[in-house]
Amino acid sequence: MIVLPPCDVVVVGLGAAGGLSATLLADAGLSVVGLEAGPRHGPGEFAPDEISHESRNVLGDAKANHEIPTVRSSPAEQAVPATGTRGLLMMNGVDGSKVHSTNVSWRLSPWNFVSLSAVRRRYGAGAVPPGSTLVDWPLDYTELAPYYDEVEARYGISGQAGNIAGRPQPGGNPYEGPRSGPYPLPPLRQTGYSRMMGEAAHGLGWSPFPTPASIRSQPYAGRGACVYCGSCTWNGCRYGAKALPTLHGLDDAERGGALTVRTGARVTRVLTDEDEAVRGVEFIENATAYRQPARAVVLATYTYENVRLLLLSASPAFPRGLANNAGNVGRHFMTHSFPMTLGVFPGRDLKRWGGTAAQSAAVTEFDADHIDHSGLGFIGGSVLMTPAENKAIFNALWTPPSVPRWGSAWKRWLHENAHSIGWVWTLPDVLPYEQNVLDLDPVARDRDGVPRIRSTYRYFDNEVRQTRFLLDRAAEWLTAAGAAETWHLPTGPTPVSTHAYGGTRMGDDPGTSVVDRWGEAHEVPGLVVLGASTFPTSGGVNPTETVEALAVRSTRHLIGRLNRTRPERCPAPPGEASPAS
Repeated sequence: MIVLPPCDVVVVGLGAAGGLSATLLADAGLSVVGLEAGPRHGPGEFAPDEISHESRNVLGDAKANHEIPTVRSSPAEQAVPATGTRGLLMMNGVDGSKVHSTNVSWRLSPWNFVSLSAVRRRYGAGAVPPGSTLVDWPLDYTELAPYYDEVEARYGISGQAGNIAGRPQPGGNPYEGPRSGPYPLPPLRQTGYSRMMGEAAHGLGWSPFPTPASIRSQPYAGRGACVYCGSCTWNGCRYGAKALPTLHGLDDAERGGALTVRTGARVTRVLTDEDEAVRGVEFIENATAYRQPARAVVLATYTYENVRLLLLSASPAFPRGLANNAGNVGRHFMTHSFPMTLGVFPGRDLKRWGGTAAQSAAVTEFDADHIDHSGLGFIGGSVLMTPAENKAIFNALWTPPSVPRWGSAWKRWLHENAHSIGWVWTLPDVLPYEQNVLDLDPVARDRDGVPRIRSTYRYFDNEVRQTRFLLDRAAEWLTAAGAAETWHLPTGPTPVSTHAYGGTRMGDDPGTSVVDRWGEAHEVPGLVVLGASTFPTSGGVNPTETVEALAVRSTRHLIGRLNRTRPERCPAPPGEASPAS
């Protein structure tokens, strides 16, 4: 094993959270090594090819097909390899899944941070489902709001504000928490479909607004704007309009010398010393084993891999896995499924083939606790969105149940209606439960012989009822817009999801959580965990902007701590050093 010179911080994973954290750490003058299991990706890989990107998911293949957990719905079952994962928007590589995701960019509702207290206060303690481990976050919306602001300013988020300093703003989200000012950029341009759906929403008494996006609607910070090419989701941006860490500081930090990036570097273990403080990591690169000493480790490898690395890093001091002496690693696991309702508007060309999925009218009437849930049989909710960026192959797979799945009648229906299909996308807020967990599979191994993570996961009545309610509202919306027929895609629990939460819960109590309010492990000084694995609850919107805001907050706190305890300057790490003795 080759032991490299020490650095201040090693960041494991350079996606939305890790890439941003590494940039901030380097900008603060700390020596940083960024270890990324995947490669660097560039515009030459982003051809508008639906078969390569949407059907085969070439960018996500390494993660979606080789790091996928085994799954089961209860502890009594034998776990089996997950299926239907090829299309997941999750990938290894510098910039991570932001490269090929929709890049919609939401803040959580203020209610999401205090949902347990709010539910008990409004509906009574009995409204929390049995077996749920629902908790309040250790911080509230007002504490995170400045970091949301910072993320939006750094990346040039496009959107329409709905609440500036408590003052409602026309055309924005009427339910959003207060923000300090408008979005840096105006929203992405709306489509005929989103305008049609917006008018229908107004007719229903709802308040539609443009979906916020981490895609630039105008040039910003020297970077170009979206050209609405129609090949955005499952693909990278040939025009550099998606807001990625490399385009907003990561590459500059590397060129400045404070940050060293190593790609194709798979971390296998997080190291601690006799005082149970973190001391670096071990990793494999090009079949060679390395040890990277560091004063602090930032773990930012997605929910599944964050949990797996902690459990794989067992030691005499942590026999159940690193930071797991209290037994909380892997608990409170949640995922979003992505149920959709589709509608056909015969004879109407909706012109949904171009643009990006982030071009969407949205409503949040049914997110969080914005409606009275009395008598509904569930708590929580979701945003409803109406994306553009239709795809030919996807259209062919999403025909209604009344149409044959193949043959001349199927072809005829597509010929007549392919331009006339619209849909509404939902993200049901899934509660944490005692039974839904991640752990190491005692049998299954990945291609390197390392134990796979195992997902034990199912839906409970709250999620079933909530999903049915949301899909009914989506059908109501499409029908109000003129759809002649609506239908739902099959829905249910998604044990492996692009939006995966929990497993390293954030909280003030070391007995019930893995990391503190700053993302630092209660049991392991110097170990910071980033990403949605720290979320105590999931919420009913995409998690990325909250992941980024928490990454900024945690990193700023880590910088302050390291500067207060700085030893002699750690040298900037060169390529290699001497073998370990």
